Amino acid sequence: MCKHILNAQVAIRAPCCKQWFDCAECHAESQDHNLKKTVEMHFLCKKCKKAFRKDMSNYEESDEYCPHCDNHYVIEAKTPQAVLGVEGEDPRINARMLKDERVKQDPSRSLFALDTTDRIG
Repeated sequence: MCKHILNAQVAIRAPCCKQWFDCAECHAESQDHNLKKTVEMHFLCKKCKKAFRKDMSNYEESDEYCPHCDNHYVIEAKTPQAVLGVEGEDPRINARMLKDERVKQDPSRSLFALDTTDRIG
């Protein structure tokens, strides 16, 4: 599972070390050498789990799909974004959102508060 591209559809085979990686950044983190550039790329579709090769010298729009299952693997990458936000207003100004909303139970509605002496034999 790639932590750099959240919606990766294929894995790539690095031509330098012959290992599979989800993205080039995963290769750079785990290996001590640079990713070797090549004309022919090896891919592994994550949908059908089948490998295929693509020639990058004459790459066409029809090459954006897996030849086995037609999974569209060239899509806009979703990368993780750090999000820091505050829900609501500043509690120092408006303390209504810090109000305890729990409802206190009425003790007369307890199961043990019922008078069941007339039902006991």
